[in-house]
Amino acid sequence: MDAKTPKHLGQNGQRSEFQSPSTYLGDLTPDTLADLIGAAADIALVVEGGIVKDVALADQTLFANGTGRDWLGKPWVDTVTDDSRAKIEALLSGEPSNVAWRQVNHVSQSALDLPIKYTTVPMGQDNRFIALGRNLSEIAILQQKLITAHQDLERDYSRMRMAEGRYRLLFNTSSEAILIVNAENWTIEEANLAAEGIIGKLRPDLVQKPISSVFAHDSTGRLNTLIASASTQGNPTETDVTLETGTQVTLYASAFNEGERKRVILRLSNQQPDALNRRETQPLMMLIDRLPDGLIIADANQRVIQINGTFAQSAHLASAQDAKGAPLGTFLGRSSTDINVLYSTLKKNGFVRNFATMARDRFGSEEKVELSAVTAPTKDGMVYAFSIRSVSRRLTQSPGLDEQLPSSTTDFTDLVGRVPLKEIVSESTQLIERLCIETALKISDNNRASAAEMLGLSRQGLYSKLKRVGVDTGE
Repeated sequence: MDAKTPKHLGQNGQRSEFQSPSTYLGDLTPDTLADLIGAAADIALVVEGGIVKDVALADQTLFANGTGRDWLGKPWVDTVTDDSRAKIEALLSGEPSNVAWRQVNHVSQSALDLPIKYTTVPMGQDNRFIALGRNLSEIAILQQKLITAHQDLERDYSRMRMAEGRYRLLFNTSSEAILIVNAENWTIEEANLAAEGIIGKLRPDLVQKPISSVFAHDSTGRLNTLIASASTQGNPTETDVTLETGTQVTLYASAFNEGERKRVILRLSNQQPDALNRRETQPLMMLIDRLPDGLIIADANQRVIQINGTFAQSAHLASAQDAKGAPLGTFLGRSSTDINVLYSTLKKNGFVRNFATMARDRFGSEEKVELSAVTAPTKDGMVYAFSIRSVSRRLTQSPGLDEQLPSSTTDFTDLVGRVPLKEIVSESTQLIERLCIETALKISDNNRASAAEMLGLSRQGLYSKLKRVGVDTGE
């Protein structure tokens, strides 16, 4: 390169060059120079008059789909996508401002185009350049993963905002007076409109105030015992106390964790039930509330009559009253089929043991459970009681359609009575398809064209099955 030839500029327009290239590099042979260029770049091209004359690849798998070597004799601009043609023309202009690193996308036979970052070096002859390229595929994959993670995060934030909006609406429209207390410093963090009405103070006068400031002095001891018991033992408790205004109320307490912090929900009721009836039913209701397993009582129309405190906590309900009147399918069952099978078996036998199904909280999150059920007559008709126990943390779980294929006829017969035959066949078929598709994608390194060929499907047919069986397409 003579003194009149423009110097090749780096990405920032500045570069540091050898001080004595003719002294130390003047005896390089063409083969040595070719090895040097090939080692310095993922791909190197010799371009003359805009035509690709020679190609060197650092990794033969870089163009696994037939591109790269077949560029010989073709215009360089014809190997890239339409939006990259102007960048190639700028690189071939030889102007110092145009030979900085530029990213282009090569047309590929695979699902994704191949991103390469190029710079060009004039070779001294007219219209002849060495183009040095760096493979940006890994960076593009990382960028795509970052975008996907950001989108997932945005969706999570959106769900959280919607859940908080529902919580605020339910909290403030509830007819039951509720206070949320910080279990560490025993200050009121939130109070709903109903609590304002019973206590006789507005929320600005309640929030961040000690909980003891709401109650009469002679009720402080019972109040402290109630909150301490709920926050340490985690069991719902209740007691009768007197407000600062002199109003007699029944106070119900239950604890829940919010991250690493513990909160106590206090529910206030000034309704005085019949004293005799209360003395008879209170111990039984307290025992039911403290059962370690969830309990749901429903009527013949599959409507919830009552739940215990354990299930209210697992379903993230502010109180057991929030579930009253709701369809049983809101909280139990993979589908309506589960509930129908349960009711049919209960009507026939009067009880059900170890029925595997799903339980849902108020936000729709599901958990695997095992339930037992019993039915009993009342003056208002038949009632159905369901005892619910989580099995998601068991080390050994019974086989089911969601986990694995039945391995014997015994496994199939175990499902009879729990799931209709049509559903067993349908879900088994869908599970087999999903497993085969996931295996093919894994073997082909998520190359959907290869996976489709492996499975004997067209690419469009594979996409259709991906959507139907719920396998993520990565798009």
